[in-house]
Amino acid sequence: MRADLNALAVALAVAVVIASGCRTTSPSARTPGERKASAREQAALERADEAREAAVEQRVKVFANFATGLSRELNEAPDEALPFYYEAAVADPTQEEMVLEVSRRLLQRQETDKAVALLEKASARPTASGALFVHLGLAYAQGSKTEQAIGAYRSALKKSPRLLAGYQNLAQLHVQQKQFKEALHVLDEASKLPDLDAGFLVDLAEVYASLTRQKVPEAEAAKPRAIDALDRASQLKPESPFVLQKLADGYKLLGELPKATAIYLQLLERFPKQAGLREKLTDIYLRSGDKQKASEQLEAITRDYPTNPNAYYFLGGIAAEEKQYAKAADHFKRAMLLNPDFEQVYYDLAGLQITLEQPNEALATLEKAAGKFKDNFVASFYRGMAHSVLKKYSDAIKHLIAAEIWAKANEPQRLTQIFYFQMGAAYERGGQHADAEQAFRKCLELAPNFPDALNYLGYMWAERGVNLSEARTMIAKAVELEPKNAAYLDSLGWVLFKLDQPQEALKHLLEAVKHSEKPDATIYDHLGDVYTSLKQYEQAREAWRKSLETEPSELIRKKIEASPREDRSAK
Repeated sequence: MRADLNALAVALAVAVVIASGCRTTSPSARTPGERKASAREQAALERADEAREAAVEQRVKVFANFATGLSRELNEAPDEALPFYYEAAVADPTQEEMVLEVSRRLLQRQETDKAVALLEKASARPTASGALFVHLGLAYAQGSKTEQAIGAYRSALKKSPRLLAGYQNLAQLHVQQKQFKEALHVLDEASKLPDLDAGFLVDLAEVYASLTRQKVPEAEAAKPRAIDALDRASQLKPESPFVLQKLADGYKLLGELPKATAIYLQLLERFPKQAGLREKLTDIYLRSGDKQKASEQLEAITRDYPTNPNAYYFLGGIAAEEKQYAKAADHFKRAMLLNPDFEQVYYDLAGLQITLEQPNEALATLEKAAGKFKDNFVASFYRGMAHSVLKKYSDAIKHLIAAEIWAKANEPQRLTQIFYFQMGAAYERGGQHADAEQAFRKCLELAPNFPDALNYLGYMWAERGVNLSEARTMIAKAVELEPKNAAYLDSLGWVLFKLDQPQEALKHLLEAVKHSEKPDATIYDHLGDVYTSLKQYEQAREAWRKSLETEPSELIRKKIEASPREDRSAK
């Protein structure tokens, strides 16, 4: 039950008691020696008595209805209380708090006509407040009486020129009618009022900001006006932490991040334990790309609130972006421990564990999630990825197919080029080349310039000696997209070798060696084969030796042993 209605009940009870104790003495009861009243005077006195008695009866009726309503409310039957409140408000519309509360409830119940009737009666009084007219405007608007609503709001502003709710509701009504210029004009009226305080300006900026969400030209004009209102409020140097926080929130909403940051830091210095400040600073720093300062705020949150799972989760996200995967995993584990019902953290942790080549740990994490949450695309996808790392390709394919089926039925947008690339890789490693080709082609339909897919499919064909012309085209396109990628250069050299163009192949393989960050056994193996086809046997053996130094291989050893030796005696 609202406190103001309880207070109103007390006020009404007191009014009834006072009224009943103040009745005028009956005209027939005269003190000795008192002059007998004339007939006219006696009639007037009797009428006054009747009026007072009627007023007392009315007060008693108001209080009785209100008390009955209050009883129903206290017994958790608010729907039964409303009719009694309504009768009390109609009987005494001078009780504005009661009228406003009853009309609010009527509007919530869509009893618009009753709300309008009550508010019209209450606002007809000369002393009616602007707030009453605002509520009357709301009631008219709910009843689709737009012109009457506008008139009510204008009456509210005439009575109370600094009543922001009047400007706000009138502007919103114009927006609903697609009258955006009129809405902006109403807010400009409020902005031009003299001697506005910081609180009013901050609230006005919020209303301006609501207009910026409309896709109309006036939305562009609303943003600078909102910022100007905030700047005017800031220049008044408000001390209220409530106003300051709303000021900072307004700047943040409108993209004025340095101004918002300065106020949040000011508030943080004054109120270091105030909830939400560090979180908002963290959001600003992340949006600004300042991960260091974001981490500092998050670390402070974990010190002040060590059981806050969200802080650890965001710390994990920052660490992952910085490729500090082990650190990120630790943060995610802490977040999961503090909030076992935080579903997303299970999948983020599993993804990191796959990246850290900890597939069994990833599968254990996903098993925990399966015990708490419904199966979904991400869970099946990561199971597939974990089994791929374990080289259990048939299991990987089974889970990737399950992920694809789930996504087609629920979230088709999940089936991106990345998904089909991973599916193609699992098929290829499992020896299912036709299925791999189909998956890679789906990938390239979604992203024709995806170099990894172009290279992978082209290299798969080159290795098997099929579709060599198309393979060359695809790999050449990948190299064009990333000219210094050693893997792509190696693939291009290899497909050219398969196309019996060893001299051209040699050029690309040497470029691959040049751009490789560390010695690559496969590149040196391919280089050895190309040198052999060019009858440059010593260079071939040297390339194979480097391949062996990088990665032991019996096949490479046999190539070295079988390589022809130069006959020096012939010279």
